[in-house]
Amino acid sequence: MGHLLRFLLAALLCAAASSLPQTPAGGANSSSNGYAGDQACAGCHSSIYNSYVKTSMAQASGPAIANFFPADFLHQKSGVHYRIYSDQGKVWLSFERPNDPTVRGKRELLYYIGSGRRGRSYLFAVDGFLFESPVNWYTDRQRWDMAPAFGNAGEMPMNLPAFASCLHCHVSGMRPPLPGTENHYPSPPFSDSGVTCERCHGAGAAHVKGGAIVNPAKLDALRRDAVCMQCHLEGKAAIERPGRHIYDFQPGQQLSDFVRYFVFADQQGGGLGAVSQFEALAQSACKKKSGDAMSCTSCHDPHREPSASDRASYYRQKCLACHGAKLGTTHHAEQPDCTSCHMPSSLSTDVAHTEVTDHRIRRQPQIAPQLLQDKNTQGNLPRLVPFPALKSDDDVRDLALAWESLANSGMTVAAPEAERLLRSALEKSPNDPVLLSALGYSAQKKGDLDRARELYQRALAIDPALIDAATNLGAIEANRGHLREALKLWQDAFQRAPGQSRIGMNIARLFCDTAQSNNARDYVLRVLEFNPDLPEAKNLLQQLNDGSRKCKD
Repeated sequence: MGHLLRFLLAALLCAAASSLPQTPAGGANSSSNGYAGDQACAGCHSSIYNSYVKTSMAQASGPAIANFFPADFLHQKSGVHYRIYSDQGKVWLSFERPNDPTVRGKRELLYYIGSGRRGRSYLFAVDGFLFESPVNWYTDRQRWDMAPAFGNAGEMPMNLPAFASCLHCHVSGMRPPLPGTENHYPSPPFSDSGVTCERCHGAGAAHVKGGAIVNPAKLDALRRDAVCMQCHLEGKAAIERPGRHIYDFQPGQQLSDFVRYFVFADQQGGGLGAVSQFEALAQSACKKKSGDAMSCTSCHDPHREPSASDRASYYRQKCLACHGAKLGTTHHAEQPDCTSCHMPSSLSTDVAHTEVTDHRIRRQPQIAPQLLQDKNTQGNLPRLVPFPALKSDDDVRDLALAWESLANSGMTVAAPEAERLLRSALEKSPNDPVLLSALGYSAQKKGDLDRARELYQRALAIDPALIDAATNLGAIEANRGHLREALKLWQDAFQRAPGQSRIGMNIARLFCDTAQSNNARDYVLRVLEFNPDLPEAKNLLQQLNDGSRKCKD
């Protein structure tokens, strides 16, 4: 496996979500497809409009300068000093590590993400590729800190791609990434800041002229709930349907036609191992007893948010509406905040859309519920089931990819089950490029390179845009001495994903192996353009510049 130790493999952590062909700009949520904008709603619904624009959803994103929040932050672990500041109407992120001239620069911050209720981050672009800032504002702690999962990082993470699956929930009129890329968006990447009226009610241009529009309250329960689930349901795994994307979903449609969510079903009957608000609510006695009559809007008015001083009384009335006013006089009448006992806040180790308030509404709540703990620790796999439950579904594809996602995310004991289901799914769908690529990765990890090579080639013949399949096939070809084939695969993939440093470094090493120092230097510099603190790139560049590395083994 000599070259495989140096030529890095791609991890298929989100195979279905990131590797399907992208739809062109002007997709389902584009303002060019019958969307009118919030101002068109304001004329007839001024009261609702005026209250909604103050909500967290309405303020979920926008131009960076419109919600500028200064920062001056030193990350002790990496030694990098970050500043966020404004200058002549623009917002900038600067970074530097004292005594290290290779780590010094700045990026123009273009958009903010997050209303600030829980936190806020910013987005910047390099050559049209959109990335997340390495530092975030955390409201609860009232401080700046590293992006989630990078608190202990020794290097500066400047190549965190802004994935469509994340951007989708914070903006409106999102324009999908350019075909074959994961984060190269048209400019601008979205037409409207925040979550607009039409994200929940559908395109409104026809309605402005007297036509109908979607009213979620009048939809059947599954379609009604889908409007909220598109952003408040995460699951243990989310698998997009073939040829579909979460951002293609429109109010009034079935969410499961676009993406399938999977959660662990407790084998002891204790409920789902939930993470998001919607899953947690499904575990509550309130929801179980109320059934379809209860939804998110039973407690939340999507058009307004109660003020901080009114929150306790507002939600108390929601509880008493079902439990009766008499309960309010006998059950802890001295404590008006029902949520402090029955929906306590709990810290999450995963910031991305995880709940802060425990929507399980427990009668005898735990002080610190462990919402993110996997139930599998000894190799006894829990049941992985679709959420919401499907009346009938014999399609093993999505379940197979869900197990594959968990196995590649660290739940290694799930790998045999993932491979078994992937093989079964491929028998039914032999031309599914995502299944082929996933099985190829499984074979490659086990050292069955002939089988992996065959599967990757089949996948890429169907969908040449698969970045991970091309990267991994390149590693196999390089290992076999097929350097020209490897170079072609990697160069095409790196052009579409220059933020993936491993691909650029593979190319640089290949050029070193063939004594092409100038080409190697060009690719190392390209890697550092997107990831300026990558140790192996900085080391190789120094060796190339001082002549200690001749680029020939």
